[in-house]
Amino acid sequence: MLYFIPAWYQQNKWKELEQSWHTRRMHTEFDDTVKQVQMFHRSGMHDFKILLLSHTPNFRHFLHRQGVLHASYWSCFDAIQEVTKKKAVVFSFHNLNWPEGIEFVYTPFVVVAYLKNEKYAQIEFGEAGNPIEVAMYQNGLVSKRNIYDDRGFVSAMEAYDQGKLLYTDYLTEAGVAKMRVYADDGRVEINPQNNTFLVFDGDEVETVKFSSLNYPNLGEVIREVFYTHILMNNDDDIFCIAMHNQNIQVANELIGREKCILSFYGDRYRIKDHPEAKELVKKAGYIITDSEATSRYLVRELGEEIENLIDISPYDSRMDFGISGELTVQKVLVPVDDLPEDRFKALVIQLASYLPQNENAMIHLFTRNATYNWPEVLLNKVADIVEEAGFDRRIVIPEEIEDDTAENEVDLEDEEEEEIPVRFFVEQCVDELSVSKCIREQRIMVDMRHNPDLYLQINCISTAIPQIIRRETQYMQNMYNGFVVKDFEQIPAALDYFLGSLANWNQAKVYSYDIAQKFTTRKLLEKWKEVRAYMESQERK
Repeated sequence: MLYFIPAWYQQNKWKELEQSWHTRRMHTEFDDTVKQVQMFHRSGMHDFKILLLSHTPNFRHFLHRQGVLHASYWSCFDAIQEVTKKKAVVFSFHNLNWPEGIEFVYTPFVVVAYLKNEKYAQIEFGEAGNPIEVAMYQNGLVSKRNIYDDRGFVSAMEAYDQGKLLYTDYLTEAGVAKMRVYADDGRVEINPQNNTFLVFDGDEVETVKFSSLNYPNLGEVIREVFYTHILMNNDDDIFCIAMHNQNIQVANELIGREKCILSFYGDRYRIKDHPEAKELVKKAGYIITDSEATSRYLVRELGEEIENLIDISPYDSRMDFGISGELTVQKVLVPVDDLPEDRFKALVIQLASYLPQNENAMIHLFTRNATYNWPEVLLNKVADIVEEAGFDRRIVIPEEIEDDTAENEVDLEDEEEEEIPVRFFVEQCVDELSVSKCIREQRIMVDMRHNPDLYLQINCISTAIPQIIRRETQYMQNMYNGFVVKDFEQIPAALDYFLGSLANWNQAKVYSYDIAQKFTTRKLLEKWKEVRAYMESQERK
């Protein structure tokens, strides 16, 4: 059996990423473990199970969003709270015990309950329309918040004093308090009248007592329950641990005693910031990274070559040539997040200098920053740069038409003034679905950051569009499906090479298709077979 221990945490807390349906999504749910689970679930190549350490009362909805609803999993908090239900159920907030005289007001986003003309409660809903929490109010301040499990019961209750969180109680299916976690110091108290947790061994369930009624933090409770659970594993079991701060304690428990794979994904866990983990990493049975760049970084930080290291892309290529060739405009996708100010300014100036020679080119600034007014801020910043460089700022921000009584008395000369078309736009994409939708319309990508966006590069070869980047990667071969450009002044010429000649663009399309064949699901699964074969050949350390 292959066990995946994911890093699906909310800001380094033992909580899931679920949020209200109307809340702007500030993060993506996709990571290496999501892709690994998807591949194994769809291929049926190997038996696997997800080991969840965080409190995930809406986990069934998460699995549904990722297309792996029936994936097998074990939940540490289900064991702690003695929950045995597996299927989500439909339940209504109307079925809760409301006081007599309660009145519900339906807003476009939430349902607010009023009692005697005072706000009594506010009901929040998830993306599937299920109630996920009910906040209770006293004198206009939150006094209690019930967090609902998608299986139809209250999973946790947060208590507040004057709007400040005091503690969180985690409950059983029957509503009995199991443990209390205090907000000020994180200490945990186990209910002495209900001081047991469940251990699952196949279809058999055993009840075990906690070793103590008091713990310094929630991590210690999770460590004890998790350790008791893995004692039931077999000699041929393999654990794939997503490297994350919350998972280090688990990694320390497993590495050196079990067959373990460590999975590194982007900047989620940088060894440079955690030198104490270097020896732990060296002891791992195998190390998987998301790219060649991450592998090189890891080798450099560890200071030695690593034989049991492989990069397996968390994204597979799927040929979809997009619709950019059918559009009259030529959209240029330009990622700008984390670009230093001097590079950002130089990039904008070179892009603006290219536009006069290609009236069909449009610059689409790509950002994953989900801040509400970020597109406006970004465009104003670009407008200032182009104006300072001698270009008309109206190519970024259109001139506003003043609405006054003299509007009908505009001079004929003003009417004949040439209209300046807008050439700069912002693509604000957070999750992978919106990124894929956006890139289907792009004609070329210009990513001048030190490390190009991995997902964007995979999408570029999948949609077969050229890339202009600062250094060659496994997804872009210089002079074939793109250009390596280190001097910003070369950008206009590189753009003209692909956008000014359909033959050059089509040639890059062919090369992109060839490269994409190396990153199909089948190729990625072959790499996983190599890792599995290696791990299964090793004796338990």
